[in-house]
Amino acid sequence: MPVNDNVANVLERETDGTIDNWYSHVEKENDLITVALSREQRCAHLPEMFRDIVTRLRSPLPLGTRALTSDAAHDHGCLRREQRYTAAMMVEESRMLQVSIFQTLQLYVKDETPDELLLDVMAIADEVDSQLAQAMTSYISQANQDFKPIKP
Repeated sequence: MPVNDNVANVLERETDGTIDNWYSHVEKENDLITVALSREQRCAHLPEMFRDIVTRLRSPLPLGTRALTSDAAHDHGCLRREQRYTAAMMVEESRMLQVSIFQTLQLYVKDETPDELLLDVMAIADEVDSQLAQAMTSYISQANQDFKPIKP
């Protein structure tokens, strides 16, 4: 499979703008803003996530492959649990991130064929979902720790 660097370059160059777009969506979501967090707290995981997405685009894997493990995704799941996010809130954040990424691509990617763009979009969605699954695994693990009996 040929590596098309155009989408990776756009995401790398437009990371900050895409995060700003995502954050503006999050601020309007009543369920998410019930958890009072600073911008830094809410966005802390995103720069590493974008690096992981760009890496995935530059080193394609078969769709559905979970070969890339992300310490940032693991830490994000634990942190969101500590911050009292619900699982549904984490899924909503992830959904909004995909929308923001696709809006960025719509603005800045002009030279790709539909087939190339579709492959890149599928890889992005697969990576975001993979990282969400990793974050949810650590979130659930953290939740299970909360309910373990304390031994005398």
